[in-house]
Amino acid sequence: MSKQDLTRQEEFKRATAGAVRAIAQQAEVQVAFQPGPAGVSGKRARLPLPTRALPPAEMAKLRGAADAVALKLRHHNEATHAARSPSRKEAREVFDALEDVRVQSVGSRHMAGVAANLRARLSEECETEGYDRMTRKDQLPLHTALALMARERISGEPSPPAASRVLDMWRDSLDEKAAAAMAELATSTNDQESFARAARKLLTALDLAEAEMESEADQDEEGDEGGDQSSQQDQASAGEAQSQEQESMQGAEPESMEGEAADEEAQDSEEEGAAAEGDEKPGGPQARKEVPQTDDSSRYRPFATQFDEVVNADDLCDADELTRLRQQLDQQLQHLQGVVSKLANRLQRRLMAQQQRAWDFDLEEGILDVARLARVVANPTLSLSYKREREADFRDTVVTLLIDNSGSMRGRPITVAAMCADILARTLERCAVKTEILGFTTRAWKGGQSREKWVQEGKPRNPGRLNDLRHIIYKAADAPWRRSRRAIGLMLREGLLKENIDGEALNWAYRRLLARSEHRRILMVISDGAPVDDSTLSVNPGNYLERHLREVIKEIEGRNQVELIAIGIGHDVTRYYRRAVTIVDAEELGGTMMKKLAELFDEDAAEAWQRAATERAPLVA
Repeated sequence: MSKQDLTRQEEFKRATAGAVRAIAQQAEVQVAFQPGPAGVSGKRARLPLPTRALPPAEMAKLRGAADAVALKLRHHNEATHAARSPSRKEAREVFDALEDVRVQSVGSRHMAGVAANLRARLSEECETEGYDRMTRKDQLPLHTALALMARERISGEPSPPAASRVLDMWRDSLDEKAAAAMAELATSTNDQESFARAARKLLTALDLAEAEMESEADQDEEGDEGGDQSSQQDQASAGEAQSQEQESMQGAEPESMEGEAADEEAQDSEEEGAAAEGDEKPGGPQARKEVPQTDDSSRYRPFATQFDEVVNADDLCDADELTRLRQQLDQQLQHLQGVVSKLANRLQRRLMAQQQRAWDFDLEEGILDVARLARVVANPTLSLSYKREREADFRDTVVTLLIDNSGSMRGRPITVAAMCADILARTLERCAVKTEILGFTTRAWKGGQSREKWVQEGKPRNPGRLNDLRHIIYKAADAPWRRSRRAIGLMLREGLLKENIDGEALNWAYRRLLARSEHRRILMVISDGAPVDDSTLSVNPGNYLERHLREVIKEIEGRNQVELIAIGIGHDVTRYYRRAVTIVDAEELGGTMMKKLAELFDEDAAEAWQRAATERAPLVA
């Protein structure tokens, strides 16, 4: 194909891919344009898919994303980064964000065009995420705030005007140790190892990496042969895990990168819970010293409930932003709708077939079967045949989708979950099956107002849950899909996803289902990790949230009033739920959801036919 035959979109993609390889100084890099955010894994780079119109604002944003990817390929060493990366999710997010700031600052220092593209991209992101409308510092994620402040110190350039007000709130909260660590970051950008050590000092000053630092000090003090062997095992295990990850990505499609990132975070969360229970895993975090448990301290309870909220999605942002987010979701749906729609249509045909009426023929009484009159005319000795209509036993049903809105779902997993929920709601509505879509997260990172109240009251021991819950209703069961379609797009809002306390969210969704009048109630949980809330786990036993989740699941499954099923994205949920499935890639979510629902309805149909056969048995005899 000649250059004249290429469309404007294709020319832009080709030029951008060439620029990525040139800046990265790696000709073998594979560049793919796929829906979703930009990302890097090994020698593969993924960039957002450009539209055909290619307005100037979109081109600037794509160029900035391409330059950021190229600079990471050129100036980032994954082994060095992994050696210092903390295990806690929130700390790791900050550590990764600071490293992104470093490589972009180093790479754009002598390239004015690259620096301009990165500035334009950052300004557009700040305006899109509505940083100028934020009135509290906890509305801006911690890793974003620290990355913006680090960028100011390293590059000497001010942050975009949209973020200036909320950043001022964050600056006032940094103590002297954090400020000193931030200054050290600015002087060590050319050495990734030194920069990583300075980043860990910042995390320690912010109480984000205290457990990791203490465990390292404990290993140094031991100094015996067993400790050295354990350290070697940890390094070998980490190296093996990294090697396996790189091998797996060689055959993976670019759009699965975000799913694998969520997989890593989910595995880390599992290891933290296992370490808290005393399991020994090479390469995992050190076992946490649990607080001595008494009957009162081991019982799950929230420290404060007045700060929790159950909110409709429409109330969390203005109408214009909801419209923009819905348009973003519709754009993503264009690429996934083909596959998932086929599965949805297949599910619809199964459900509609179960609801269709059927006839019993060759009866002694009923409605005359006119289709068989010709047989009687041909042979008058035959008796007339009658038929009777019967309706298939299809119980009225309600389905609730409970979606994890934690930070580890950010990127491709939450996007796919929103798309699948949207398509499933439309499909089930056509089949007269009520559908409810719920989400769960927290209002703030690291505790919010609940933790502040705990501090003011003198930090009593074993306080229980120390964070403010946020339970979101994206679509009520009785609300039609057309009225809720905009609200579903809210899942794509960047600042929404924080921490996850699964047990209380599951109990909330369960109580809502019990209040329904339908004969059959189905609750489907979609999650990518074990319950994690740093504020709660730092002052309670290490398995506090996980144990409560198991208790809630046991209660729901034991009462048999609601059919409970779980889908884990890169996280083994079969160890919690009796009926569960685990998928490796978020792209498998749509097919798995349709398949599991179809299996549930097929089981219902089989039971109905079995009952009907039992009722007809005496007549046959």
